[in-house]
Amino acid sequence: MFFAVLFLLTVWFAWNLWNVVQLFKGLCERFWTRPMWWLRLLSVALFTGAAAWVFGVSAGGLDTREACELTHYQPYDSDYRAAHSDEPRRMFPLHNKCNASYDLVPSWVNPTVVACFVIAVLCIVVLGWLGVSRALAVKRKELRS
Repeated sequence: MFFAVLFLLTVWFAWNLWNVVQLFKGLCERFWTRPMWWLRLLSVALFTGAAAWVFGVSAGGLDTREACELTHYQPYDSDYRAAHSDEPRRMFPLHNKCNASYDLVPSWVNPTVVACFVIAVLCIVVLGWLGVSRALAVKRKELRS
């Protein structure tokens, strides 16, 4: 099962690398009017957002005290962590603080996840709009005949 998931993630990563190339190529050739361009953008946004979220979730590692003190040279405040024990377990926004002033989750993670989510929603809306407009165009064409 693990290898199947790893294989699928590898294929999705390779697909998104190809999509990034195609997105930039499509910008020059005005392909953003085609649904496939928006589907590629949706895939890249979802992959980037998921990767940023996983990076943020795993920022503290398995031992937060060790990550704070030995890796980031920050004091570990167990009283602060006890008072805010729900923060590291939340799905969003991601936080894993060593003390009141230092967060193990990088500051770019939460805005990246939000931006990717907004881009994904925009892509879904545009794909729906393109689908409806094309369906209406086909319907008009049938009515004329």
